[in-house]
Amino acid sequence: MSGSMRGLRWGAYDSGSPISIRKQHGVDALKIAIITAGGAGMFCGSCMQDNTLARALRMAGADAVLLPTYTPIRVDEENESTSRVFLGGVNVYLDSKLPGWKLLPRRFKRWLDRPSIVQLLSKRSSSIDASQLGDLTVDLLRGSTGPQRAEIKELIDFLCDDLRPDVVLFSNALLSGILPELKSRFSGRIGCLLQGDDIFLEALPEPWKSQARKLVSQNVSGFDRLFTHSQYYAAFMAKYLNLDASRFRTIPLTVDTDSLRTNQDMHVERQQLDVVASSGRSDIRRTTVGYFARLCPEKGVFHFLDAVADVVAERSDIDFVIAGFLPELHRKQFEKQLRAMQKLAAAGRIRWEGSPADRDQKFRILRSFDWLCVPTEYHEPKGLYVLEAALVGVPSLLPQHGAFPERIADLEFGKLYEPGSRKALVDAILALPSTNAGLISANPALRARCLERYGMAITGPEILQAIREVSG
Repeated sequence: MSGSMRGLRWGAYDSGSPISIRKQHGVDALKIAIITAGGAGMFCGSCMQDNTLARALRMAGADAVLLPTYTPIRVDEENESTSRVFLGGVNVYLDSKLPGWKLLPRRFKRWLDRPSIVQLLSKRSSSIDASQLGDLTVDLLRGSTGPQRAEIKELIDFLCDDLRPDVVLFSNALLSGILPELKSRFSGRIGCLLQGDDIFLEALPEPWKSQARKLVSQNVSGFDRLFTHSQYYAAFMAKYLNLDASRFRTIPLTVDTDSLRTNQDMHVERQQLDVVASSGRSDIRRTTVGYFARLCPEKGVFHFLDAVADVVAERSDIDFVIAGFLPELHRKQFEKQLRAMQKLAAAGRIRWEGSPADRDQKFRILRSFDWLCVPTEYHEPKGLYVLEAALVGVPSLLPQHGAFPERIADLEFGKLYEPGSRKALVDAILALPSTNAGLISANPALRARCLERYGMAITGPEILQAIREVSG
């Protein structure tokens, strides 16, 4: 098997590869091609969920292949995607921005689709505001009538002539420009998983926003089924895209638990943290509230820092930790506000942990929290970080909107506050129960509930059944 075809499991690629899942199960396993969008070198929640979804489907008996577009995906678990990148971000960008580039033969442009080249040249794109991508977004949504026709044809040729899946699953509607031509050649079923498409569309300036929204609405009507990770988002997107609610199916998020340590291991570490936290200060363990998400206005990091300023002025027993990817676009504002907050508090009360390099570091940071707090401005469509915190027994304090009430209800632990109010967030933080009130004893139950509801072994068969219903 070619190294560029890592992850492919069937058809022309069975030769020389390990025994496929189809043969292991002794049945014709459903062949599913998942088309995901890379995050330009960032850890992206949607990419990571798509990656875990591929693993969960394989565990459930499907043959699932994850095909990245634009850039390679970056995940903190085993990468399930093929190393070949379709719709390479560099060529896609130049097709729209450089007159005549789209006319060059693909054989002269294909070297720019090499993962190493795409990764290198796309690093700066993580600092580009979505408002600068209006024309490119519209071009891509135009599909084969737009300037990316050659790249789109290459992906469709691969799907229809080489891979030949039973089902194609798009991981967002912004890829839907491909759909009309794909349907003209592909006889199988095609679904789309919506994971926050409206958030990107609403950030575009006019006239691009209206044009893009119209094109998305037209394109997605051609999907056989639309999936979401929350009932909230299904209802919202049905109205947003002017589609009948019966077209939607809610499927659970799924989490990878393979690399997590046991409850006993976690409790030993928490006891060690308790000793460090209370050393020289108090016999009572201090409460730590943490923010862990991309650092940007829409995720609420600046609302979090505003609340920190009010809390540290009133209470001396609550500490704060901030972690996550910091885009260059927001670095200056964040660092200025962070320095101001740190001047208000005693040394060590407000810590900046940066972006974790790997999964172990991510969960080490999360285990240092008593509560996770991500006060998003937008209405969250899924809330994967809530589950990651729950996996290590950390509950969440969240605004009462979007998918958050569903996540808290599923986990049976956590707190919601009135969104859009600085005072409500501050009051909610001040009212959080201390660990001495029995929080630690409840943490194993929280983790167990997360595994029971969202673990791959549970969710894989449920999601596979939902996809089978589309293909049936």
